[in-house]
Amino acid sequence: MECQRCKSDRVATLNAKCADRCFVELGGIHSEGYAPSGVGVGRGGDYVQLVWCLECGQIQHGFPLPPSELEPDLITDVSERLS
Repeated sequence: MECQRCKSDRVATLNAKCADRCFVELGGIHSEGYAPSGVGVGRGGDYVQLVWCLECGQIQHGFPLPPSELEPDLITDVSERLS
């Protein structure tokens, strides 16, 4: 695999099983439980996958991503704070 930005072949892959012990923060909202889908680190559930370039640091994924399953909570929370 080569980096989508700099074309280096120094691309690392991390796979981890976190079951229901995944902690994510997005816009001040904290999520605890299974890994979320739609944020570029795997498909959600028990496993997390991250692929990045060791040369330039680019996370390898198709960006920009559509809104994730966490973002409705973020939008609701921000609306409540503004009320």
